Amino acid sequence: MLKKLLLLYENSILFTEKPKNPSDQLYVFFNDIGDEWIGIPKNEISDKELTLLKTIYTFVDYQADLVPSTAKGWYDFLLLDGPPPIFPSDSYFRLIQFHINDSDASQIEMESALKGFFTEEVNIIWESSRRGIVIEEKKQVSLSEEELISMSETLESDFYVKTSFFIGKFHPISEQLRLRFLQEKEYFSFGMSYLGTHDIFTFEHIFPAYLAAHLPMELKNKCIQGISEVFTEDQDLFSTIKVFLESNLNASLTAKKLYIHRNTLQYRIDKFHDKTGIGLKDFYGAFTVFLACLLFEQNHKK
Repeated sequence: MLKKLLLLYENSILFTEKPKNPSDQLYVFFNDIGDEWIGIPKNEISDKELTLLKTIYTFVDYQADLVPSTAKGWYDFLLLDGPPPIFPSDSYFRLIQFHINDSDASQIEMESALKGFFTEEVNIIWESSRRGIVIEEKKQVSLSEEELISMSETLESDFYVKTSFFIGKFHPISEQLRLRFLQEKEYFSFGMSYLGTHDIFTFEHIFPAYLAAHLPMELKNKCIQGISEVFTEDQDLFSTIKVFLESNLNASLTAKKLYIHRNTLQYRIDKFHDKTGIGLKDFYGAFTVFLACLLFEQNHKK
């Protein structure tokens, strides 16, 4: 029966016995009736077709066989509700989640490249062909956010793929670590959906937008009242104010990011103050306006 699939997937490979080391670019299926195996290129199968083939034939998961025992323990714990891996009680770990925008990227090559950036040994587990988790134990030297940004840029340069990371916090090894991971996973998914593709996401980066999205509608309307009209009338003013706040009120950096003169920037800031009566030089004004910016942006993405 598998021979019929060769007509649909011309680049497929038929095996008379279980392949020992197939290409990571193949999905391998087994037909127990004919005692035969077939390898189908991943880029030729849609998600629906993959689901259908898995119901008809036995899917051979080589990834599970390749996962080292320690990484498998983490996989079972984080993704299958298994027991936590055994480490000393004072051990701390952070989970650096990553998302690759190209499903054709080689997992083996990407995993090797990722491990090369860390001075200490790390474990990597894959949730899918695009998404995985780097498990880093807290040591004397841990990668900084700037180093992770550099890592993302290097991966894009070497593999021609965009990779986004969510840097989790260090947590002690315990049953609670899975709950922490699930929460951080939710933040990461939210950030990818609402904040666009970035190199690096953190809790601090995502949570203001997450909070804005989950506010009751009454509070949303109160926060944005009077400000939304100003932004609607002048989209450049909205972009300017948001970048200014994201740049920690640094006028030089804001002007550089927006490719405008500092005088133009100051004119727009003064214009916003004249129209709303809200100043941006103190924490309370900046916080209120930044929340309004996030709400305005979310409303216009719907």
